[in-house]
Amino acid sequence: MLYRIAADITVFVHFLWIIFLIFGAFIGRKHKWVKRAHIGGIIFALVIQFFGWYCPLTHLEIWLRRMHDPSRSYSGSFIIHYIEKVVYLNVSPKAILALTVVLALISIWVYLPTCHKKFRR
Repeated sequence: MLYRIAADITVFVHFLWIIFLIFGAFIGRKHKWVKRAHIGGIIFALVIQFFGWYCPLTHLEIWLRRMHDPSRSYSGSFIIHYIEKVVYLNVSPKAILALTVVLALISIWVYLPTCHKKFRR
């Protein structure tokens, strides 16, 4: 039971991480530490997508599910079931890489005005 709960929490954290990568640039414009974490996260996402690796949270969630009950393919809660559909989209790795690159470019576009202000001072 504890492994199932830990796996559900891991999927939820993974979902929050994806939300942070998508929208973190807007918060990062005002907070330097968020900007640094967001840029690091985008770079990390680009690296794992480029090399075809899986996120460590994916490996952790799979391991926790196996530890809970190896014979069950799904044992999560109702909410986690739908969050997993968002976290683990059924799209090709190339499409995910392309979306990650687009996300990085959007983040650069969002961060550029704050960088220009800093250099003008």
